[in-house]
Amino acid sequence: MRTIKKIMKSRKTVEGAGVILQRVFGHEEIHLFDPFLLLDHFGSVNSADYVKGFPWHPHRGMETVTYMLQGEVEHADSIGNKGVIKSGDIQWMTAGSGIIHQEMPRPCQGEMKGFQLWINLPRAKKMMPPHYQGISKKELVEVECEGTKIKIIAGELDGKHGPFKNLSVEVDYFDIELSGTFTYETKKKTVLMYVIEGSLNFGSTLLCDHHCALLSEKGKVVITAKRARFLLIAGNPLSEPITWGGPIVMNTPKELEKAYLELDDGTFIKNNKPDKVHEEHYKK
Repeated sequence: MRTIKKIMKSRKTVEGAGVILQRVFGHEEIHLFDPFLLLDHFGSVNSADYVKGFPWHPHRGMETVTYMLQGEVEHADSIGNKGVIKSGDIQWMTAGSGIIHQEMPRPCQGEMKGFQLWINLPRAKKMMPPHYQGISKKELVEVECEGTKIKIIAGELDGKHGPFKNLSVEVDYFDIELSGTFTYETKKKTVLMYVIEGSLNFGSTLLCDHHCALLSEKGKVVITAKRARFLLIAGNPLSEPITWGGPIVMNTPKELEKAYLELDDGTFIKNNKPDKVHEEHYKK
């Protein structure tokens, strides 16, 4: 059986142009959750808390996974992609060698809520071509058993596989609504749980909403709850040096410095048709 190594509660922070959100973990826990870099839980009934969004900004050397529970986020990028992530949709963006994009939440009725997970890329893939994968809520694979509902965002469970293919870093990512007992077995070393609502029991420990538990590296996971919704995320550590500067994550200070120099001189985007307009937006 796995045990709990660390319990954390999400903390209020402000990002982008003034978006108020809850940071589950981030830069301060840089080596604890390898290969995961950051998990943000965002949402509010007050549109003023989020509509300023995340204007044009760069990424390199990592991936972002945006999962909308409710509401919509409009996105566009420097290689010509644009669209809207709607309620229940997921966008998996691999920044690779570099991308400049914006993510702008739209005002919605009721509470806008969702998550963004950052995943580090291994050294061999940090400069791979950037790309997106988008999945609608209709494409999500679901498992239901004895009152428990599981959305498989990535990975495999009970012989069923999530919709995202050919991932740069193999991870399990489940959205679980639990009334009863859930058992999970994996050889992946990094396993974390984040409680969205309700409460659950892990052994003798009670975890309530907005709590994240990082588990030990080996053994079975057994969770019980009368009613809880939580994320379960797992992956193997990259065990590589990390140099993290804002939205760019590289292995060495020299690589990070080069990335920001390229932003200044207009050579950051490595695709065949760099969009100078987007780069100018970023510089402003």
